[in-house]
Amino acid sequence: MMLDFHTCDVFTETRFAGNPLAIVLGADDLTPAQMQIIAREFNLSETIFVQAPVNPAHTARVRIFFPTAEIPFAGHPTIGCAIHLACASAGPGDFDRAITLEEEAGLVPVQVARRGEKVSAEFVAPLLPHAVAGATVATSERFAAALGLQADDIGFASHQSGVWQGGPRFLYAPVASLDALARARPMEPAWSEVIRAAGVDSIYLYTRGTDCDYRARMYSPTAGIPEDPATGSASAILSAQLLASGVLGDGETRFTLHQGVEMGRPSEIGLTVSVTGGELAEVRIAGSAVPVSQGQILAPK
Repeated sequence: MMLDFHTCDVFTETRFAGNPLAIVLGADDLTPAQMQIIAREFNLSETIFVQAPVNPAHTARVRIFFPTAEIPFAGHPTIGCAIHLACASAGPGDFDRAITLEEEAGLVPVQVARRGEKVSAEFVAPLLPHAVAGATVATSERFAAALGLQADDIGFASHQSGVWQGGPRFLYAPVASLDALARARPMEPAWSEVIRAAGVDSIYLYTRGTDCDYRARMYSPTAGIPEDPATGSASAILSAQLLASGVLGDGETRFTLHQGVEMGRPSEIGLTVSVTGGELAEVRIAGSAVPVSQGQILAPK
């Protein structure tokens, strides 16, 4: 059986920047094991498989895979897939379209808009992020050893490290400067010790930006992702980290996040956070995508 696929670059308006994504269509008859084999074949940070929706009022059911495992929700596959499906069913010209994806973490509504050559989308995170009970956050010294940095490179202003979950979970490491962000990299054996104690496989580093609010890097080598050029789910869950750091007040706050700069795949992610009574009420992620390739892949036996 041959399956149609498309690839696109997400969180960018420029081909060969942003985060590449494979979209496999007509995946209704694939088993999870077959999906995993195909995801390993593409070997991108994520591959999304499109199936008929369980509820015909929705656009599609989707399954999302790392090269190593299925995940319940991810940002750049949601943005890229929604843009692909909206554009595939639209005629020429500008449009606004509502897409609803059935993801393992829940329903994800996405608003897609095309204006001229630019296509962008914004989704509401299916889960509000929360703290992870029992997670152990390393000291600044151990964190620094895990990232090849000095202890005074960890943290800035009121920002301290934390573990947060909203579907996937991440260990958040604020670093003091863009220079420290550029120097950071996983260093063993401290890296494995720090992520094992926190109960995660990914560390999201961020600092204040010069041409954006925050610039970030995300490492997840144990999940088959040495470095991710854009991580929509981690960007959504960053809202909890920012709330804990005292950055957010009641009302709606918008941020521009840059990621992937140091690896030569610059990405731009829009984060909008709504807070009511000191608690997260809604988190939205926005970005663009551009098509890169299309073809067919043989379904594994």
